[in-house]
Amino acid sequence: MQSSFWNGRSVLVTGASGLLGGWLVPALVRKGASVVLLVRDAAPQSMLVRDGWLNSLSTVDGSIADPDLIRRAISEYSVKTVFHLAAQTQVGVAKVDPVGTLEANVRGTWNLLEAARQCGGIDVVAASSDKAYGQADKLPYQEDYPLQGKYPYDVSKSCMDLICTMYANSFGLPVMIARCANLFGGGDLNFARVIPGLIQATLRGEPFVIRSDGQFIRDYLYVEDAADAYMCMAEYLADHPSSRGEAFNISMEARRTVLELVGSVLTLLDRNDLQPIIMNQASNEIRAQALSSDKARRVLGWTPNLTFDESLSRTIAWYQHYFADRNETHKRSSHIVASMSA
Repeated sequence: MQSSFWNGRSVLVTGASGLLGGWLVPALVRKGASVVLLVRDAAPQSMLVRDGWLNSLSTVDGSIADPDLIRRAISEYSVKTVFHLAAQTQVGVAKVDPVGTLEANVRGTWNLLEAARQCGGIDVVAASSDKAYGQADKLPYQEDYPLQGKYPYDVSKSCMDLICTMYANSFGLPVMIARCANLFGGGDLNFARVIPGLIQATLRGEPFVIRSDGQFIRDYLYVEDAADAYMCMAEYLADHPSSRGEAFNISMEARRTVLELVGSVLTLLDRNDLQPIIMNQASNEIRAQALSSDKARRVLGWTPNLTFDESLSRTIAWYQHYFADRNETHKRSSHIVASMSA
């Protein structure tokens, strides 16, 4: 990365309190960027709050669904780069609330891009997903594959991805699209996701419940590597305006079935006695996904810094520390309550 690119650069991060934001924001600050956060809901357990970032950075409270708010944030803070991370990210939630998912992921995207177009001079890196490709006959996905989502979450990502391309091609907006594999890493407190839920169950000494048949294949991306990739993309876009509208697959190219993933975690935690419970109840989901990150390597010069096993070990260590800290806090609170009652 360029040593001085981010120094003093005004950056807006939407969806900053999510998993990726929790790692991207500190990385930007360490590079000298002036970071503004767009945060919709209070998230007291998020890394931005726990590590003190939220209180030390400029914060705009509101929703990506509010176009006036987005324009104000961009103009008042003289934003030069936007990382558009705000989204409804859960496949299960999209099944229950497809309209809410489309509002967040599709309308939220055009609100952001239209604000950037009106303000002018704004580079945007937008978070799409491998889900935007839908089901493909041939893997791994290449960036020139059609976007053909069929299920609610996948369709929302196909649409937002195409909207980014429309703004680049029709209006010359400097926007680049990140199609990332399944993110994982410390700080993800949504225990409905596979990796956080699996680690939590194993640390509790409980068998992990797999809602599918365990044979679904997914590609993975460690969150610190994802933050690095996003910053690489933003730098490249600023230096190569003709790259607007380009999409990049970002992945460790570490394909695992759910059962293989379970086996890795159980081995790392020495709990192979905890055999998973297979429910085989998953529906309306893509069975196999895999990304090729060859373009990111060739064009951006980006490669993951850690192997999958190294990343998984680092993630487990984060959760061990997190749960130990919570247990200690609970003990102190219980002691205080007991002392007050005595």
